[in-house]
Amino acid sequence: MKTLNKLLIPCVMLCFLFTSCSSDDDGIYFDETANAKVEYSEIELDILELVNNYRMSKGLISLKKLNIISSVAETHTVYMAEMNKVSHDYFPLRHQQLVEDADAKLVGENVGFGFGTAQGVFDAWIKSDSHREIIENSDYTHFGISTKKNNEGRNFFTQIFIER
Repeated sequence: MKTLNKLLIPCVMLCFLFTSCSSDDDGIYFDETANAKVEYSEIELDILELVNNYRMSKGLISLKKLNIISSVAETHTVYMAEMNKVSHDYFPLRHQQLVEDADAKLVGENVGFGFGTAQGVFDAWIKSDSHREIIENSDYTHFGISTKKNNEGRNFFTQIFIER
């Protein structure tokens, strides 16, 4: 039995050593998440274009669309549509997810409800000081968008901006 224990303990230790998880980030998780498959609707693409055209008219850089941001935005848009209320509920969780999964240094969010067109929600954001400040923030480098209809067919919008 002593001989068996002398052999078994080193074998178990070696097995544990070779099968344990490393704390080093090998980039696989980020790559999979960053390349999340997102299908953009026409209204979503129009909003992204309107925001970039506006930013460029103000001498700001255009932002790069990043699927992981749109994927995170979609989770919130679905939540708002299901709850039938516009909100920034759980923003700290979205913020943290983008810090971890998209290497975000800064995160901003605009939400909207009820507009039938990209131009409508964009105009409302531009008329609002706090929403416009997010759109005009020169630190942002990437953005994403999500729109969903509630049961009554009214649109909910979540647009998220990050600095990388």
